[in-house]
Amino acid sequence: MAKMRVEVVSTEQLIFSGDAEFLVAPGQEGELGVYPRHVPLLTRITPGVLRLKVPGQKEEVLVAVSGGMIEIQPTHITVLADTAVRWEDLDEARANEAKRSAETDLKHATDDMGMARAHAALALAIAELKALDYLKKRVH
Repeated sequence: MAKMRVEVVSTEQLIFSGDAEFLVAPGQEGELGVYPRHVPLLTRITPGVLRLKVPGQKEEVLVAVSGGMIEIQPTHITVLADTAVRWEDLDEARANEAKRSAETDLKHATDDMGMARAHAALALAIAELKALDYLKKRVH
């Protein structure tokens, strides 16, 4: 099967770099499925789950993203996520607490910077919870 190079980076670190046979990203108009040799595209992604089918692996690689941009070229995809967490690092209790904390911070924000930080934290918590929900549905 054909492959494409995929790099997923957040503002803090490289999350994934490797080959993939298929990628699903949470686009603004719905899920965006990408196979190798896709036409070039640059678009925004929303909070949700980025799924990668990696050659030789049965399980998908899952990454919770809080939003960002995706650039698709026929042989290379770059995901620039605002924040991202690999599924191995997801913790439901921590994500729920982060969501509650962000909602509280949003209510009490007194300036634009505080509001922006709260929105970013809320988006990441929601993305993590979506990823965990996806995993639960896939297991059952």
